[in-house]
Amino acid sequence: MKKITGIICVLSLAFNGFAQTPSYDQLTGGLNTITTAVPFLLISPDSKSGAMGDVGVATTPDANSLHWNPAKLAFVDDDMGFSMSYVPWLRALVPDINLSYLAGYKKLNDNESIGLELRYFSLGDITFTDILGTTIGQYKPSEFALGTSYSRKLSDDFSLAISGRYIYSNLTGGQSAGGIPTVAGQSIAADISGYYTKPIRIAGKDVDLAIGGNISNIGSKISYTETAVQDFIPINLRLGTAIGTEFDDYNKMSFAFDVNKLLVPTPPIYEGTGGDREIVEGMDPEVSVVSGIFQSFSDAPGGAKEEFREINYSIGTEYWYANQFAIRAGYFFEHDTKGGRKFFTFGSGVKYNVFALDFSYLINASRSINGNNPLANTMRFTLVFDFGAIRES
Repeated sequence: MKKITGIICVLSLAFNGFAQTPSYDQLTGGLNTITTAVPFLLISPDSKSGAMGDVGVATTPDANSLHWNPAKLAFVDDDMGFSMSYVPWLRALVPDINLSYLAGYKKLNDNESIGLELRYFSLGDITFTDILGTTIGQYKPSEFALGTSYSRKLSDDFSLAISGRYIYSNLTGGQSAGGIPTVAGQSIAADISGYYTKPIRIAGKDVDLAIGGNISNIGSKISYTETAVQDFIPINLRLGTAIGTEFDDYNKMSFAFDVNKLLVPTPPIYEGTGGDREIVEGMDPEVSVVSGIFQSFSDAPGGAKEEFREINYSIGTEYWYANQFAIRAGYFFEHDTKGGRKFFTFGSGVKYNVFALDFSYLINASRSINGNNPLANTMRFTLVFDFGAIRES
């Protein structure tokens, strides 16, 4: 009887031990978002892709291809063009935060193109105070990125591109934070992208198939002080495909699908505080940029399940009538534990000879408080110019 009682006690202790071991969701509260410096680099800048659920890596080439996939510029039809975009940010709360985007391209010959882009993000007016609440300064923080790209066809169906950009982020204007002087963050980054397009036949119908890929913002970390730990910039992998067909001389339609994944370390689960803090799940995020890229595919504390949660999905469609009027729609999905952004997008475009005007509108579809979108119920605009059409006119 004593032996049986002892066995029962041992088993009870074992089961209690397993039951009290916290799960991954218990350790994280079900939320483990990835954060980076200069996240404005990932904001969809143009209204065309913004109306299609933020797809763009394999859609038809235009001046805004520098953001989505610079390799598409080798297949652009016109000799030269540029676009201007304006994106209000947090308009429901703050009136003076916005993103402005300028992009242009020039074809060197039938196989080569170059591009240039300028992205400027204004964060409005910020009032700095000391620990007593006394105002010590007023400042308008801002960030910008200046980039260029070179795209070349390697065959009739395939092109590659390489891009570079300078990133500048001044969030404090040199004010001290916690007694530590701050500086503007700076970085140099590069993109590597590819684009494949080929006409095929599906169910007896001519269809244009496109596949694209872009690894963007491969660059050095950013720091805003001389002593603080440096932060990763948003290195991002974007893959996608698109198909389009013409029903007749006046009607054509396309569908596109993109997936995105940040190539930066996932935050691990720590135990303890201060200098005694230890990693209990996941991997050390304090690694080099190259190590962080490769580590990002296998370092999630929740294992493969969490890795798949880090992938965002976008789907969009576009309809053109007589190459003059477009209607667009799309949907974007991000898992609740990674930010929870879910939204529907709508928009349209009007094209007349030398210019086109696009606009888009976003409707938040997330039930999570973490998924509130800064662009919800906001109209975005893009103006596109075609210099080739001007010369022909």
